[in-house]
Amino acid sequence: MLPRQENILKIVINEYISTAQPVPSEVLAKKYNLGVSPATIRSEMAHLEEEGYIFKPHTSAGSVPSAKGYRYYVESLENNWELPPNEQRLIRHLFVEVEKQLTEWIRLAAALSSRLTQNATLVSMPNVSQNRLHRLELIALQDFLALLVLVLKEAKLKEQLLSFDDAASQEDLNRISRKFNHMFGGLTYRQISARGAGLAPAERQVMKTLVNMMQAEDALEIAEPHVEGLRGMLNQPEFSRIEKVAALLDIMESKQLLKAIATNLPQEQGVQVIIGEENREESLKDLSVVVTRYGVPGHAIGTIAVVGPTRMHYGHNIAIVRNLSRVLSDLMGELHGSGDSWVAG
Repeated sequence: MLPRQENILKIVINEYISTAQPVPSEVLAKKYNLGVSPATIRSEMAHLEEEGYIFKPHTSAGSVPSAKGYRYYVESLENNWELPPNEQRLIRHLFVEVEKQLTEWIRLAAALSSRLTQNATLVSMPNVSQNRLHRLELIALQDFLALLVLVLKEAKLKEQLLSFDDAASQEDLNRISRKFNHMFGGLTYRQISARGAGLAPAERQVMKTLVNMMQAEDALEIAEPHVEGLRGMLNQPEFSRIEKVAALLDIMESKQLLKAIATNLPQEQGVQVIIGEENREESLKDLSVVVTRYGVPGHAIGTIAVVGPTRMHYGHNIAIVRNLSRVLSDLMGELHGSGDSWVAG
């Protein structure tokens, strides 16, 4: 593509992203100093249309970008597209201010991304092949009843009621908690089971509940992601028709959404942009997805994705997703005591 044609294509795309209206050649001639005649602009736009980069939704209408045009545009963006340093610092500060739990970080990431991109965002819990015990606490509720509070290495918190055969005081429960945290801290449920010999009856009851809780957590498939931003996304012109809204809600409420997005996601690090018809999943072919992974390789990897109309601010959305991936990865790296975190390049 010649430089002038590339420039005109980028202008058409930026205009359409801003206005959601087809872009006539007259707008380019009047609004931009391209240094060529209106006839030349029309000729170049006709060439772009012939090559499939733009098209006219109606004969007398202006031009809108095609999936091919958006793809060329995205590929032309600089790979190191980043948020301004002050925005990066502000985002990191917000994460420091919230409670140090993975679920809180995920909620915050989804909320921030949806607000900054004005599109729907989903953030999945990291998929952990083997959860490890961080600590447990036992809280007496009645003489024979306690609450087992389980904190895993991935900052996931689980609770379960535990009924004892014999009465147990809070002092007894504190002793068991200290013993378990010392013996089993950092271990998987299999390792805990293998080291459970010689425990007292009450301790065996705690270990059985603990092992069952951790085993159930390991057995979970990809957890349903946290989704934010549907309301803001539905305010966009693409969803003015009720059938479009219904289709979008069906997609976003489907438990298959994350799996559909994941089929497009390569194993290597980096932000991936899937535009319209490039999506393998039929239900996503009218949408674009900006997606990447986050986490600690070998320990836990999650997904963060922005989903919206093909008329989205790709560069800005790429920068948002990349930055949030880095922040979440760094936070998880601290949890695992490892500097080896996922980098969204």
